[in-house]
Amino acid sequence: QVQLVESGGGLVQPGGSLRLSCAASGFGFSVYDMKWYRQAPGKERELVATSTSPGGSTIYADSVKGRFTISRDNAKNTLYLQMNSLKPEDTAVYYCNVRRRGSDYWGQGTQVTVSS
Repeated sequence: QVQLVESGGGLVQPGGSLRLSCAASGFGFSVYDMKWYRQAPGKERELVATSTSPGGSTIYADSVKGRFTISRDNAKNTLYLQMNSLKPEDTAVYYCNVRRRGSDYWGQGTQVTVSS
């Protein structure tokens, strides 16, 4: 079955960096668009970044453009999110997502807290 496992979250000071990873299994990772979402307390889940496949295009929310970079390693079935210049408003639980055969699949999420 489809499994997505996020890791790499933590506590970081404003201006710092983190790299999130999402290990995928149970489906043909290389042929699917993969996405990172986030959800802050009391807010709706927000699409942060998309990696398309095939083609390898990347799409970002305006709020993270120029600071975050989504990438993927198809040989390792792993999705990444490099987050630089982090701000307190980036604090959220971050989830990776794949839509396969009309169904959305989510990992358990990884907490990112940006605070001094």
